[in-house]
Amino acid sequence: MIDNQFILNNFGFLGDDFSLEVQKNAIVNSIKAKTEIIREGQKNKFVPFLMKGSIKVFSLNDGRELIYYYIKPNDSCLMTFSSIFSDYTSKIYAVTEEDSEVILIPVSVVHEWLIKFPQINRIFYGEYEKRFSDVMNMVNEAVFHRLDKRILNYIKQQINLTGNHPIKLTHREIAANLGTSREVVSRVLKKIENEGEISQSKEGIRISHPKNVSHV
Repeated sequence: MIDNQFILNNFGFLGDDFSLEVQKNAIVNSIKAKTEIIREGQKNKFVPFLMKGSIKVFSLNDGRELIYYYIKPNDSCLMTFSSIFSDYTSKIYAVTEEDSEVILIPVSVVHEWLIKFPQINRIFYGEYEKRFSDVMNMVNEAVFHRLDKRILNYIKQQINLTGNHPIKLTHREIAANLGTSREVVSRVLKKIENEGEISQSKEGIRISHPKNVSHV
């Protein structure tokens, strides 16, 4: 059973009839952290809406990840939603970053809703705006920021997503997510640690000046 407050917050503008449709058709899944939800080339059978946790959306190139965005609670996946207008084939990978709860709506049902409840397009356009901003920020980071700043921003982003501080991140994991090598990440982390930006221990990585990091 889906929490009524979640439906009200996300779909309330569509009216009571739509809320009943969600309760009738939605499938609620609990998914463990680091679980692959969809991979490139697979057919999308469902449109997901995240209730709890976080999901990383990315592509792979020569074994290296290129992160597009993170799905947070109350968000959907734009790339999945957009695929139902074409061939239903996923162009991305999606993996849970932490234990998550996801509402899955069959794509056949979403097609019916687009006709029956045309205002549902507001959700699509809202997701488009958010994801376009995410991708633009990603491009700006890659083009205009030095690697040390990108690594520091990535650590802060993970703290914000998980609420964990210090946060446990391996050098290999950071390298994969930022499209570089583990050796380079290790050197940069040592450099910014010597500069007093972070500290590293068995408990994880801690930001020395967390004023711009929420949940800390």
